[in-house]
Amino acid sequence: MSAIALIDYGAGNLTSVKKALRAIDADVFVPLEPAELEDVSGIIVPGVGHFSATRRLAGPWTETIRRVVQDGRPLLGICVGMQWLFEGSDEALDCPALGAVAGRCARLSDHNGPERLKIPHVGWNALDLLRRDAPVVEGIRSGAQVYFTHSYAAPLTVDTVAATTHGEPFAAIVQRGRVAGVQFHPEKSGDIGLQILRNFMRSVG
Repeated sequence: MSAIALIDYGAGNLTSVKKALRAIDADVFVPLEPAELEDVSGIIVPGVGHFSATRRLAGPWTETIRRVVQDGRPLLGICVGMQWLFEGSDEALDCPALGAVAGRCARLSDHNGPERLKIPHVGWNALDLLRRDAPVVEGIRSGAQVYFTHSYAAPLTVDTVAATTHGEPFAAIVQRGRVAGVQFHPEKSGDIGLQILRNFMRSVG
């Protein structure tokens, strides 16, 4: 079986993600051009920072990733990479996205009644599992703590597997077919994060 492609578009902490994947014995590489995705077993799109960075994926990268997913190979988005799975983000209104999951990402509210919340949302927070049958959360319990750092988030939809609340609930994990995404950073989330990555590897087969 061929390797997992870790997409580098200039906005992901590739070193930490690669280290986590190698800790679970995943065969991973960073492709230099879209043509290298033709024979991969799966794709991971990481990301940190501003959604506009995903603009570098527009065109051949997006077209090839969409074709690989249509062929039935799994895709995992992490943080901004998860937001890119949706139809777009208010953080960069003119920036195209993959559109594999319905909905748009929006900025987290900094109000929770009279309380003023800190944005970005940084630190450990709990997962509230909504769909326990989704393969991406096999072995994960509701209430498990994972590490977040973000200002924008995806809405709760039928594809939401787990939610987290920071002032308001948002989608922390989504899965639609073989496309999955996590708003948190599994590479910084200890054993829970490694389990999420193992689950993705199982979907690769």
